[in-house]
Amino acid sequence: MTTATLSTPKSAPKSRWSPAFVNVGAFLLLFVLIVISISVGVADFSWAKLFDDTDHSSQLFLVSRLPRTLALILTGASMAIAGMMMQVVLKNRFVEPSMVGATQSAVLGILLTSLYMPTLPLLGKMSVATVMAFGGMMIFMQIIKRLPPTDFLIIPLVGIVFGGIIDSATLFLAYQTETVQMLSVWRFGDFSSVLAGRYETLWLVGILSAIAYIMADRLTIIGLGDGIAKNLGVNKDAVMWLAIGMVAMISAVVVVTVGAISFVGLVVPNIVSRLVGDRLRVSLPAVALLGASCVLLCDIIGRVIRYPFEIPVYVVFGVLGSALFLWLLSKSK
Repeated sequence: MTTATLSTPKSAPKSRWSPAFVNVGAFLLLFVLIVISISVGVADFSWAKLFDDTDHSSQLFLVSRLPRTLALILTGASMAIAGMMMQVVLKNRFVEPSMVGATQSAVLGILLTSLYMPTLPLLGKMSVATVMAFGGMMIFMQIIKRLPPTDFLIIPLVGIVFGGIIDSATLFLAYQTETVQMLSVWRFGDFSSVLAGRYETLWLVGILSAIAYIMADRLTIIGLGDGIAKNLGVNKDAVMWLAIGMVAMISAVVVVTVGAISFVGLVVPNIVSRLVGDRLRVSLPAVALLGASCVLLCDIIGRVIRYPFEIPVYVVFGVLGSALFLWLLSKSK
């Protein structure tokens, strides 16, 4: 299961960027994108009339624009943090939830509950999706135990194939039961239908992201290697299982609420790692801010590129994320 060890703060070259500078820059970028996201849309919106009860801007802000922006922020930040946790657990820079079968397994779990347990409440569907995502990751980790630990590029390639198998099985089941249209809601991330009352479950992933920050030092230690973790008194297995469970829950909640979005957890942690290093206590805030900014930016692009029509976030981020993934693969180790 282990591959090439992640670079550590001791062995990594000194960063050209200070963590404070990166965090402040990422925060300012996020703030600008929030203002743009709230301002852009088909319906007319005016900041000057935000507190005018006779204008519809305040209602539009509370019912549509603000919930959508919050959903984008929570999704981007949590998926980026989940990707960082997976990279630490698997000691591989080129993995994220959609590359270890978590996202695809969560979609399969939701489809099964919709078909055979349609009266199950939303929390129950999320629980089943979480269990399925956890099981998918466990199968993947058993598979990669047989792979050579020195070939760090083969892990994501096997993960893509593994996720494709699960996705194909899910699509086959949907065709057999004539639920392909319903399945597309969870397979493809889209925020066009997000309104007040339809996104609040995403606050759960915000809580999980905060827990990940509390665990940051322990996650950093297990990323240094099994021997170092044991010498420092960190229970590697407990931290690893907790991290995997959190990634499974984040993947399930995001899929149930807004649909699957790939490459966020792959691209963002790699960018932040090149800027500020691998100490998670320092890098996780930047990972969350940049992840939220990337998803917000892709959503804004999707809204304006064919205005007044929208291109879903998963399409925009899929194109950009694929290009960045290929670029990362072409870089030196």
